[in-house]
Amino acid sequence: MANLNVAVIAPNDYAREMGKKGTSSDITLYDLKQGTDTVTLIEPTNYPERLAPLFYAASLADRALVVVDAIDARLGECMVMLQCAGVASGYIVLRNFLLPEQLAPLTRGTVLENYRFIEDDKVAIREMLIREARENVRSEDARPGAVPIDHFFHVKGVGPVILGQVAYGNIHRHDELRVLPSDKTAQVRSIQKHDDDFNDAASGDRVGLALKNIDVEDLNRGYVLTGDPDIRSEMEIRTTARLVEFWKFPLTEGMVVHLGHWMQFIPARITNVEEGEKNRPIITLKLDKPLVHPPESRAVITYLDGGKLRVAGWIILN
Repeated sequence: MANLNVAVIAPNDYAREMGKKGTSSDITLYDLKQGTDTVTLIEPTNYPERLAPLFYAASLADRALVVVDAIDARLGECMVMLQCAGVASGYIVLRNFLLPEQLAPLTRGTVLENYRFIEDDKVAIREMLIREARENVRSEDARPGAVPIDHFFHVKGVGPVILGQVAYGNIHRHDELRVLPSDKTAQVRSIQKHDDDFNDAASGDRVGLALKNIDVEDLNRGYVLTGDPDIRSEMEIRTTARLVEFWKFPLTEGMVVHLGHWMQFIPARITNVEEGEKNRPIITLKLDKPLVHPPESRAVITYLDGGKLRVAGWIILN
């Protein structure tokens, strides 16, 4: 079974005719399925009013589908988010008689420079995504898995159920998993992928996990279910910030930013800034809540008072 996760950066409901609507909150998920091959489309429903949904969509994505109606500040912010989140592959649909050469100056030197231009044909796009899902063979990863929670609820007769995406590694039925950053543990009662039951799930799979030995009140969005002993939970981080060239605000002591990692979007205060290379200051951050992450993973820095551009850059978590 192959799965492809695609962030749909487009007017709301663009993906409605392309798949079956699933969970909807500040992000909306649509499922495509053909045989054992599946695609999950993720729309940032409450963007641009809120920045977090755009981050969540990019964070979950293997690829992005960017629909361009106008070359404006909103498009620019979306492009910077995809760059900072490291979404290296994708597709661009141009509408309103826009031409690729009009977009080229903006995409040059970014991940979008490698995105493929395609026609605005939803039937053709759907078939292309299913075909590419079939070809999306992921490398084997024998590590214990990690599943960041994006939705959770209680099901009568079943108990707590979480929805999420396997960030890496493998999850098995009956696994005993830590629920970070809490001190709780939970057992996997069952695993579903696109409404079918499975005994295991691997990196990139969209899953619903029914859990035992935990209450729904002990869960939250952004919590991580994992058997990986290397995952960390930190309240303070010192690292080098990689600021995008369009960013105009200097990072200063006392500034409150938000760090985005997996399904976490956490306020953090900058407590120290040391001079580094151009656009690469060394910063210390004190977080409002623990940030759960494996070593050497990427987090996006955002500044919600940044005006038309709220995405500053990214950091590598040590």
